[in-house]
Amino acid sequence: MKRIFPFLIVLSFFYNCKNDTKPQIKEDTELKELFYLMQGSFNSEVQAQVDSSYYNIALHMYPIWEDKGNFLYVEQALNSRQNKPYRQRIYEVTRASDSTFSSAIYTLNTDSLWIGKWKTPKAFDSISLKDIALKEGCEVILTRINPNQFIGKTGDTTCVSTMNGAAFARSEVEILEDKIISWDRGFDANGDYVWGAEKAGYIFNKMD
Repeated sequence: MKRIFPFLIVLSFFYNCKNDTKPQIKEDTELKELFYLMQGSFNSEVQAQVDSSYYNIALHMYPIWEDKGNFLYVEQALNSRQNKPYRQRIYEVTRASDSTFSSAIYTLNTDSLWIGKWKTPKAFDSISLKDIALKEGCEVILTRINPNQFIGKTGDTTCVSTMNGAAFARSEVEILEDKIISWDRGFDANGDYVWGAEKAGYIFNKMD
């Protein structure tokens, strides 16, 4: 017993120290990369100059609620009418699986209160997740193709839309270091095109 007892003390000490060690959480660098690429101010001015069938649209995407996760406030408007945006959303960017990422879309209550608030993201600290509503079936699922390049889309018919007689909307997105290419279209119940860019997606070049 005299020989065994000290050994048990050492073993017990080692066991307790091991259990007290907190597990290390590995940083998701790919998720961080995607979230960073989505941030900033963009517009489609170059594309509109080349092809008159495209409008010059301003797109602003800035992080909010930094202590809650990867959330962005998103605002889109004609570049000449940025005080009257036609789309205001909150995106939540998460990892969906080992190889994919999800950009979920939320709507805001009283959109008019948030116009231009991409300039002052801290303003969103006055609201929380209970003040926004998830657009179910409209999340974009993205895959990392190369460093600083992600490609994704919504489900083919999962995102309900009633705009201009549509039954559902479909989005295809490519996110790069210097631009975002986004193709949003609406289709009726028969799958026929009813709204959105006809040829290809809008090319939003990063401005900052």
